[in-house]
Amino acid sequence: MTVLGIDVGGSTTKIAGVEDGRIRSAQTIVAADPVTSLFGALGKYIYDSDIRLADISCIMLTGVGSAYVDGDLYGIPTRKVEEFTANAIGASYDSGLDRMVVVSMGTGTSFISVDHGKFTHLGGLGVGGGTLQGLSKIIFKTSDLEKVISMAMSGNVSSVDLQIGDICRTELPGLPLDATASNFGKADTAAPDADVAAGIVNMILQTVGSAANFISSGTGIKDFILIGNLSMLPQCRTVFDRIGRLYGLDFHIPEHTLYRTALGAALSAAQ
Repeated sequence: MTVLGIDVGGSTTKIAGVEDGRIRSAQTIVAADPVTSLFGALGKYIYDSDIRLADISCIMLTGVGSAYVDGDLYGIPTRKVEEFTANAIGASYDSGLDRMVVVSMGTGTSFISVDHGKFTHLGGLGVGGGTLQGLSKIIFKTSDLEKVISMAMSGNVSSVDLQIGDICRTELPGLPLDATASNFGKADTAAPDADVAAGIVNMILQTVGSAANFISSGTGIKDFILIGNLSMLPQCRTVFDRIGRLYGLDFHIPEHTLYRTALGAALSAAQ
């Protein structure tokens, strides 16, 4: 039997199936509203996976859009799981770690500590994918994030960010010359769009990484699991590797990172 975990967002739904404790497959559906997105994802998953409704033992819902759903779906036992719990369970799956902080980078960013099976929501940031989307609309007049991300890949962040090397001749203790002193501290009106895009992506990821460092200082936890949409950015691995070296932290991006919340919802059925 298959347990389905469904992470229902405002317009995007992610769905993952779990069978015998292992992930079966995962999909994403985008629609105009949460209910359309949910039922579209569920129908497409059943069709593409070639399973019957009778093969589904339980449906576990999470995410902000799950509030629009009441009762069982298609007669299948349907329950809801709190999103932070789903994040923690999903990120912990197959991690091999007893202590970690889950960094869920979606529209905003949340931090959940996992300490030998105990989950604690530590707080969050109003910085994330929504920031990237909003600034892209204002500055570049586009909603095409793939275009902006691609543009950022060819940009030079050092042309807009003020770095330690711009204000000091020698390295400061623990801070190399190419460390950021001020995001956009060197930008001007003539900055190329590609450099501005690179600066925006860099600023968002560095803000999350700096928050992780403060959390590590308070908890002693050095391992951070990155999940969610922003963890898929091509710049993510490079930026967080540098932050990790700077602060002595380990940032992990797991397989199926985009679907870890849906996976955690499905796995929570067993708990």
